[in-house]
Amino acid sequence: MAAQAHLQEQIRQLPHRPGIYKYFDAEDTIIYVGKAVDIRKRVSSYFTKQDHNKKTQQLVKNIHRIEFTIVDSESDAFLLENNLIKQHQPKYNILLKDGKTYPFICITNERFPRVLPTRNKINDGSRYYGPYATGTGLNVILELIRALYPLRTCTYNLSPENVAAGKYKVCLEYHIGNCKGPCQDLIDEDSYNQHIQQIRNILSGNLTVAKNYFKDRMMQAATEQQYELAHQFKTKLDKLDDFQAKSTIVNPSLSDIDVFSIASNEKSAFINYLKVMNGSIIQTQSLEVQKKLDETDAEILAPMVMQLRQEFESESRDILVNVELPDLPLPGVKVAVPEIGDKRKLLNLSIKNVLYLRKEKESMNEKSKDVNEVRILETAKKDLHLKELPRHIECFDNSNFQGDNPVAAMVCFRNAKPSKKDYRHFHIKTVVGPNDFDSMYEIVTRRYRRLLDEGASLPQLIIVDGGKGQLGMGVKALKDLGIWGQIPIIGIAKRLEEIYVPNDPLPLYIDKKSETLRLIQRMRDEAHRFGITFHRSRRDAATLKTELTDVKGLGPVTADKLLNKFKSVKKIKELSESELITEIGKAKTKVLLDYFASQDSAAETT
Repeated sequence: MAAQAHLQEQIRQLPHRPGIYKYFDAEDTIIYVGKAVDIRKRVSSYFTKQDHNKKTQQLVKNIHRIEFTIVDSESDAFLLENNLIKQHQPKYNILLKDGKTYPFICITNERFPRVLPTRNKINDGSRYYGPYATGTGLNVILELIRALYPLRTCTYNLSPENVAAGKYKVCLEYHIGNCKGPCQDLIDEDSYNQHIQQIRNILSGNLTVAKNYFKDRMMQAATEQQYELAHQFKTKLDKLDDFQAKSTIVNPSLSDIDVFSIASNEKSAFINYLKVMNGSIIQTQSLEVQKKLDETDAEILAPMVMQLRQEFESESRDILVNVELPDLPLPGVKVAVPEIGDKRKLLNLSIKNVLYLRKEKESMNEKSKDVNEVRILETAKKDLHLKELPRHIECFDNSNFQGDNPVAAMVCFRNAKPSKKDYRHFHIKTVVGPNDFDSMYEIVTRRYRRLLDEGASLPQLIIVDGGKGQLGMGVKALKDLGIWGQIPIIGIAKRLEEIYVPNDPLPLYIDKKSETLRLIQRMRDEAHRFGITFHRSRRDAATLKTELTDVKGLGPVTADKLLNKFKSVKKIKELSESELITEIGKAKTKVLLDYFASQDSAAETT
């Protein structure tokens, strides 16, 4: 797709340097941000490559202005691109969402710290753990902590002066055993902080310190014959063991690893993230990303690795992925695609999760599609006064140009969706000249005579492109075949998009916004497109063959050979004499070149 003149000038000014480029539309809104090792080469490729998908073609059509920023390295370009996408949310970029709404567990920075959930991080010296992808995971850990450690929940300022002055009294939490009463100096600060340190270890994925602490206390209490106290410590130790058993234990030797996997389909990419610390998976996140320009898995996963590590505050030096990624701006971090061993098992676990997510989403989409299809068909049945759901509909259209090469097309929709394997082209055989009425009679007759001969099922609705005239010929064809009354048939007139039914001079009124009319229009447009494409191919082939077969001494076989390989007379004219000799020999090459020369001479004379 060639760039417009003003864009060509902008592209010529782009540097051969690493950096980012921004595309703006006619309203000066950023619609795409990209990175490149060579900005000019990358931007030029949008306008020179011929195999872009439809989404990229649409992007290129909307580019009105280009800006760029040079950076020192590809890594810097990666980071800048990531930040700009978050900031501007361009229409054609994969949107990277901020994780500010994810919950954290906060250990407050105060005397006798509290442990509480929060979604707002404040830079006041408090320690934050997470974020947690779901509130459920966060609540499980908080319940464990509250069961193990008697911590205060009040918001009192427990300064030494306030406590010594007796400003506060113990509350219900103290009396039911959930708090040790620091507000009245009933627990010393060192003992309380020992609990807080164990909580920090648990939140970091290290349960060993807490388990050893409760085990030692249990043994000591048992030795001192304080069996009720020993049982309390035993209960807490069991809770830790139970929590650890429910956590996915990978391998104690695998510590501080980030695992990412991706699986995609035509519209979306699905990503799974596992955060491993001290041999346990302590965080998981699965998400769906909508594709914008048919990006590859690597192009989608690379920025998401950066995004998720930032959101989950990961400092892991080891990243496992299931696709090869470009170099990430993460100094000292190793990115690998393991093939064997425990790391491969860990990656396989992530892949299982992401494949399950993709299957679940696709299943939901299919169910949603089924519901939509039934709704559309139910609406069509009601609007068109049909006796049954029109699960199988066929639509006919004629196509000719000044009476030449008359053809027709039939498209088939099943369950409100195109069934392209059932599409059919027709060469008009019995009609001379541009007669849409007789042509419609011929193709409807031929189509359903064949279905009857083959014993195939008939549609529940026939649509003909045209008004009362074409509809009348469709009805006549059904009557002559003896199936009139078995298949409902309607016509759609182009001018006012009116729907005609047999034996009624007035059109059927259907709401212009109804799904029934949209379905009929879609089928009519598809039949027209299918027919026009066939008509053009026949007309072009006839024109080309006529031009070359008119050359005396060339012959139809040689003409077909050249046209099949080079597609047009123009391209054949551009061949050198030696190239033509290779294709058709010296004698025929001389005949063809003499013909082209005579044509050029005649054109100059004219």
